[in-house]
Amino acid sequence: MWEKLYSKNGLAAKIIAQELIELETGEKIPRVADYSEKLNFGRGTVQSALSLLEEMKAIKLEPRGHLGTFLMRKDNDLLREIAGISPLIGSMPLPYSRKYEGLATGIIEAFESVGKKLYLTYMRGGLNRIETVRTKRSDFAIVSKVTAEKVLVDYPNLKIMKKLGKNSYVSVHKVFLSDPAIKNVKDGMRIGVDLDSLDQKSLTFAEFEGRNVEFVNINYMQIFDMLHSKSIDAAVWNVDDRRMSTSFNSIDFESPVAKEISEGTSEAVIVIDGEREAEILTKWNAVEIQKILEIQGSVESGERLPSY
Repeated sequence: MWEKLYSKNGLAAKIIAQELIELETGEKIPRVADYSEKLNFGRGTVQSALSLLEEMKAIKLEPRGHLGTFLMRKDNDLLREIAGISPLIGSMPLPYSRKYEGLATGIIEAFESVGKKLYLTYMRGGLNRIETVRTKRSDFAIVSKVTAEKVLVDYPNLKIMKKLGKNSYVSVHKVFLSDPAIKNVKDGMRIGVDLDSLDQKSLTFAEFEGRNVEFVNINYMQIFDMLHSKSIDAAVWNVDDRRMSTSFNSIDFESPVAKEISEGTSEAVIVIDGEREAEILTKWNAVEIQKILEIQGSVESGERLPSY
Protein backbone atom coordinates (compact mmCIF):
# COMPACT_ATOMS: atom_id res chain seq x y z
CA MET A 1 0.00 0.00 0.00
CA TRP A 2 2.90 2.36 0.71
CA GLU A 3 3.85 2.28 -2.99
CA LYS A 4 0.68 4.33 -3.62
CA LEU A 5 2.41 7.28 -1.96
CA TYR A 6 4.61 7.62 -5.05
CA SER A 7 1.64 8.52 -7.23
CA LYS A 8 0.14 11.99 -7.69
CA ASN A 9 -2.54 11.06 -5.17
CA GLY A 10 0.22 9.89 -2.85
CA LEU A 11 2.02 13.24 -3.05
CA ALA A 12 -1.22 14.96 -2.11
CA ALA A 13 -1.69 12.47 0.75
CA LYS A 14 1.77 13.35 2.13
CA ILE A 15 0.99 17.06 2.14
CA ILE A 16 -2.51 16.62 3.57
CA ALA A 17 -1.11 14.26 6.25
CA GLN A 18 1.09 17.11 7.44
CA GLU A 19 -1.94 19.43 7.54
CA LEU A 20 -3.99 16.91 9.54
CA ILE A 21 -1.32 16.55 12.22
CA GLU A 22 -2.21 20.07 13.36
CA LEU A 23 -5.95 19.30 13.67
CA GLU A 24 -7.54 17.94 16.84
CA THR A 25 -9.68 14.83 16.84
CA GLY A 26 -13.32 15.82 16.55
CA GLU A 27 -12.64 18.96 14.52
CA LYS A 28 -14.08 19.60 11.08
CA ILE A 29 -11.49 19.26 8.33
CA PRO A 30 -11.24 21.83 5.53
CA ARG A 31 -13.45 21.23 2.52
CA VAL A 32 -12.06 19.40 -0.51
CA ALA A 33 -12.41 22.68 -2.41
CA ASP A 34 -10.33 24.46 0.27
CA TYR A 35 -7.55 21.88 0.09
CA SER A 36 -7.69 22.02 -3.69
CA GLU A 37 -7.23 25.79 -3.75
CA LYS A 38 -4.59 25.90 -1.00
CA LEU A 39 -2.46 23.00 -2.24
CA ASN A 40 -3.05 23.47 -5.98
CA PHE A 41 -4.40 19.95 -6.52
CA GLY A 42 -7.54 18.95 -8.36
CA ARG A 43 -10.57 18.09 -6.25
CA GLY A 44 -10.46 14.49 -7.40
CA THR A 45 -6.82 14.23 -6.34
CA VAL A 46 -7.61 15.65 -2.88
CA GLN A 47 -10.53 13.26 -2.43
CA SER A 48 -8.37 10.29 -3.49
CA ALA A 49 -5.62 11.43 -1.09
CA LEU A 50 -8.04 11.53 1.84
CA SER A 51 -9.36 8.10 0.89
CA LEU A 52 -5.77 6.77 0.77
CA LEU A 53 -5.07 8.13 4.27
CA GLU A 54 -8.19 6.36 5.52
CA GLU A 55 -7.19 3.17 3.71
CA MET A 56 -3.80 3.30 5.45
CA LYS A 57 -5.55 3.67 8.84
CA ALA A 58 -3.91 7.03 9.44
CA ILE A 59 -7.27 8.78 9.85
CA LYS A 60 -10.98 8.06 10.15
CA LEU A 61 -13.38 10.64 8.72
CA GLU A 62 -17.10 11.09 9.25
CA PRO A 63 -19.15 13.03 6.67
CA ARG A 64 -22.05 14.95 8.24
CA GLY A 65 -23.82 16.34 5.20
CA HIS A 66 -24.01 20.12 5.04
CA LEU A 67 -22.07 20.37 8.35
CA GLY A 68 -18.92 19.09 6.64
CA THR A 69 -16.52 16.20 7.28
CA PHE A 70 -15.08 15.59 10.75
CA LEU A 71 -11.82 13.98 11.87
CA MET A 72 -12.91 11.19 14.23
CA ARG A 73 -9.57 9.46 14.75
CA LYS A 74 -5.97 9.94 13.71
CA ASP A 75 -2.62 8.25 14.23
CA ASN A 76 -0.09 11.08 14.47
CA ASP A 77 2.89 8.73 14.32
CA LEU A 78 1.61 7.24 11.08
CA LEU A 79 0.71 10.66 9.69
CA ARG A 80 4.24 11.87 10.39
CA GLU A 81 5.71 8.83 8.72
CA ILE A 82 3.51 9.35 5.65
CA ALA A 83 4.37 13.06 5.59
CA GLY A 84 8.06 12.29 5.90
CA ILE A 85 8.37 14.23 9.13
CA SER A 86 10.81 12.21 11.20
CA PRO A 87 11.06 12.84 14.96
CA LEU A 88 13.87 15.04 16.20
CA ILE A 89 16.98 13.43 17.66
CA GLY A 90 18.67 15.30 20.50
CA SER A 91 21.99 14.71 22.24
CA MET A 92 21.98 15.06 26.04
CA PRO A 93 24.59 14.80 28.82
CA LEU A 94 24.81 11.46 30.59
CA PRO A 95 21.95 11.47 33.16
CA TYR A 96 24.09 11.04 36.28
CA SER A 97 22.20 13.69 38.28
CA ARG A 98 18.57 14.46 39.08
CA LYS A 99 18.98 17.75 37.22
CA TYR A 100 19.87 15.97 33.96
CA GLU A 101 17.21 13.31 34.57
CA GLY A 102 14.72 16.12 35.07
CA LEU A 103 15.83 17.93 31.93
CA ALA A 104 15.51 14.77 29.82
CA THR A 105 12.11 14.01 31.35
CA GLY A 106 10.96 17.58 30.76
CA ILE A 107 11.96 17.61 27.10
CA ILE A 108 10.33 14.26 26.34
CA GLU A 109 7.10 15.03 28.21
CA ALA A 110 6.82 18.54 26.78
CA PHE A 111 6.99 17.07 23.27
CA GLU A 112 4.51 14.33 24.11
CA SER A 113 2.07 16.87 25.58
CA VAL A 114 1.72 18.49 22.14
CA GLY A 115 1.52 15.16 20.31
CA LYS A 116 5.11 15.14 19.09
CA LYS A 117 7.85 12.56 19.39
CA LEU A 118 11.59 12.87 19.72
CA TYR A 119 14.49 10.65 20.63
CA LEU A 120 17.31 11.50 23.03
CA THR A 121 20.80 10.06 23.02
CA TYR A 122 23.16 10.45 25.98
CA MET A 123 26.82 11.28 25.55
CA ARG A 124 29.75 12.47 27.64
CA GLY A 125 31.30 15.81 26.72
CA GLY A 126 29.68 18.90 25.25
CA LEU A 127 32.19 18.93 22.38
CA ASN A 128 31.17 15.39 21.45
CA ARG A 129 27.48 16.31 21.51
CA ILE A 130 28.00 19.38 19.34
CA GLU A 131 29.97 17.23 16.90
CA THR A 132 26.87 15.07 16.40
CA VAL A 133 24.99 18.20 15.25
CA ARG A 134 27.83 19.29 12.99
CA THR A 135 27.99 15.84 11.36
CA LYS A 136 24.18 15.58 11.20
CA ARG A 137 23.94 12.57 13.52
CA SER A 138 21.56 14.53 15.74
CA ASP A 139 19.28 17.52 15.22
CA PHE A 140 20.19 19.39 18.39
CA ALA A 141 22.57 19.18 21.32
CA ILE A 142 22.12 20.24 24.94
CA VAL A 143 25.30 21.88 26.26
CA SER A 144 26.24 24.70 28.60
CA LYS A 145 26.24 28.29 27.40
CA VAL A 146 30.02 28.44 27.94
CA THR A 147 30.66 25.43 25.70
CA ALA A 148 28.30 26.71 23.01
CA GLU A 149 29.79 30.20 22.88
CA LYS A 150 33.34 28.87 22.59
CA VAL A 151 32.55 26.29 19.91
CA LEU A 152 30.39 28.60 17.79
CA VAL A 153 33.44 30.80 17.17
CA ASP A 154 34.95 27.95 15.14
CA TYR A 155 31.69 26.75 13.57
CA PRO A 156 29.65 29.82 12.54
CA ASN A 157 27.09 27.61 10.80
CA LEU A 158 25.99 26.38 14.23
CA LYS A 159 23.81 28.54 16.45
CA ILE A 160 22.07 28.64 19.81
CA MET A 161 18.38 28.05 19.13
CA LYS A 162 17.09 28.38 22.68
CA LYS A 163 18.43 29.26 26.14
CA LEU A 164 16.90 27.53 29.15
CA GLY A 165 18.02 29.94 31.88
CA LYS A 166 20.35 29.98 34.87
CA ASN A 167 20.75 26.69 36.79
CA SER A 168 19.04 24.68 34.04
CA TYR A 169 22.29 22.82 33.28
CA VAL A 170 24.01 22.60 36.66
CA SER A 171 23.49 24.30 40.03
CA VAL A 172 27.09 25.18 40.87
CA HIS A 173 30.60 23.78 40.45
CA LYS A 174 33.03 23.38 43.32
CA VAL A 175 36.42 21.81 44.01
CA PHE A 176 36.01 18.38 45.63
CA LEU A 177 38.81 17.04 47.85
CA SER A 178 39.70 13.37 48.37
CA ASP A 179 41.07 13.77 51.93
CA PRO A 180 38.45 14.88 54.49
CA ALA A 181 41.24 16.28 56.68
CA ILE A 182 42.31 18.72 53.96
CA LYS A 183 40.42 22.01 53.76
CA ASN A 184 42.12 23.63 50.76
CA VAL A 185 44.29 22.89 47.74
CA LYS A 186 48.02 22.61 48.45
CA ASP A 187 51.12 22.60 46.24
CA GLY A 188 51.93 19.28 44.63
CA MET A 189 48.34 18.03 44.57
CA ARG A 190 47.10 15.92 41.64
CA ILE A 191 44.12 17.61 40.01
CA GLY A 192 41.79 15.58 37.77
CA VAL A 193 40.78 17.20 34.48
CA ASP A 194 38.67 15.81 31.64
CA LEU A 195 40.01 17.26 28.40
CA ASP A 196 36.85 16.18 26.54
CA SER A 197 34.64 18.30 28.80
CA LEU A 198 35.09 21.94 27.85
CA ASP A 199 33.30 23.15 31.00
CA GLN A 200 35.26 21.02 33.44
CA LYS A 201 38.54 21.73 31.65
CA SER A 202 37.95 25.50 31.50
CA LEU A 203 36.98 25.70 35.16
CA THR A 204 39.89 23.53 36.27
CA PHE A 205 42.57 25.44 34.37
CA ALA A 206 41.09 28.80 35.41
CA GLU A 207 40.98 27.87 39.10
CA PHE A 208 44.49 26.40 39.24
CA GLU A 209 46.31 28.66 36.79
CA GLY A 210 49.78 29.44 38.13
CA ARG A 211 49.43 26.94 40.98
CA ASN A 212 52.08 24.29 41.64
CA VAL A 213 49.83 21.30 40.94
CA GLU A 214 49.89 18.26 38.66
CA PHE A 215 47.06 17.83 36.17
CA VAL A 216 45.87 14.26 35.58
CA ASN A 217 43.80 13.56 32.45
CA ILE A 218 40.65 11.65 33.43
CA ASN A 219 37.17 10.75 32.23
CA TYR A 220 34.77 12.80 34.36
CA MET A 221 32.72 9.68 35.05
CA GLN A 222 35.78 8.40 36.94
CA ILE A 223 36.06 11.39 39.28
CA PHE A 224 34.28 9.70 42.18
CA ASP A 225 36.32 6.49 42.00
CA MET A 226 39.61 8.34 41.55
CA LEU A 227 38.93 10.64 44.51
CA HIS A 228 37.79 7.68 46.59
CA SER A 229 40.95 5.69 45.79
CA LYS A 230 43.04 8.86 46.20
CA SER A 231 44.42 8.46 42.68
CA ILE A 232 43.80 12.19 42.47
CA ASP A 233 43.65 14.73 45.28
CA ALA A 234 41.03 17.10 43.92
CA ALA A 235 38.76 17.76 40.97
CA VAL A 236 36.22 20.32 39.84
CA TRP A 237 32.70 18.97 39.65
CA ASN A 238 29.10 20.04 40.17
CA VAL A 239 27.10 19.62 43.35
CA ASP A 240 24.15 18.07 41.52
CA ASP A 241 26.02 14.75 41.60
CA ARG A 242 24.70 13.60 44.99
CA ARG A 243 27.22 10.80 45.32
CA MET A 244 30.02 13.38 45.18
CA SER A 245 28.29 15.86 47.46
CA THR A 246 27.63 13.29 50.17
CA SER A 247 31.06 11.63 50.02
CA PHE A 248 33.63 14.42 49.79
CA ASN A 249 34.32 17.86 51.20
CA SER A 250 34.11 20.66 48.66
CA ILE A 251 35.32 24.24 48.56
CA ASP A 252 34.27 27.26 46.51
CA PHE A 253 36.37 28.69 43.72
CA GLU A 254 38.94 31.30 44.61
CA SER A 255 39.71 32.45 41.06
CA PRO A 256 37.50 35.31 39.80
CA VAL A 257 37.84 33.88 36.29
CA ALA A 258 36.62 30.45 37.44
CA LYS A 259 33.68 32.09 39.22
CA GLU A 260 32.72 33.96 36.05
CA ILE A 261 32.96 30.81 33.91
CA SER A 262 30.89 28.94 36.48
CA GLU A 263 28.00 31.37 35.91
CA GLY A 264 27.95 30.45 32.23
CA THR A 265 28.20 26.73 32.83
CA SER A 266 25.00 26.77 34.88
CA GLU A 267 22.77 27.52 31.87
CA ALA A 268 21.66 24.89 29.35
CA VAL A 269 21.33 25.93 25.71
CA ILE A 270 20.13 24.12 22.60
CA VAL A 271 22.60 24.13 19.69
CA ILE A 272 21.49 23.43 16.13
CA ASP A 273 22.75 23.72 12.56
CA GLY A 274 21.69 27.24 11.60
CA GLU A 275 20.87 26.17 8.04
CA ARG A 276 18.15 23.88 9.45
CA GLU A 277 16.68 26.45 11.83
CA ALA A 278 13.30 26.82 10.10
CA GLU A 279 12.81 23.04 9.94
CA ILE A 280 13.79 22.44 13.56
CA LEU A 281 11.80 25.39 14.90
CA THR A 282 8.75 23.97 13.16
CA LYS A 283 9.21 20.70 15.04
CA TRP A 284 9.73 22.59 18.32
CA ASN A 285 6.59 24.62 17.62
CA ALA A 286 4.22 24.66 20.64
CA VAL A 287 6.82 23.00 22.91
CA GLU A 288 7.11 25.34 25.89
CA ILE A 289 10.48 25.85 27.59
CA GLN A 290 8.71 26.78 30.81
CA LYS A 291 6.97 23.41 30.85
CA ILE A 292 10.34 21.66 30.43
CA LEU A 293 11.79 23.60 33.36
CA GLU A 294 8.76 22.95 35.57
CA ILE A 295 9.07 19.20 34.98
CA GLN A 296 12.81 19.36 35.56
CA GLY A 297 12.21 21.08 38.90
CA SER A 298 9.62 18.52 39.99
CA VAL A 299 12.02 15.66 39.21
CA GLU A 300 14.81 17.38 41.12
CA SER A 301 12.56 17.89 44.15
CA GLY A 302 11.43 14.27 44.10
CA GLU A 303 7.78 15.15 43.39
CA ARG A 304 7.93 13.31 40.08
CA LEU A 305 9.81 10.21 39.01
CA PRO A 306 12.17 10.65 36.06
CA SER A 307 10.96 9.09 32.84
CA TYR A 308 13.23 9.22 29.83
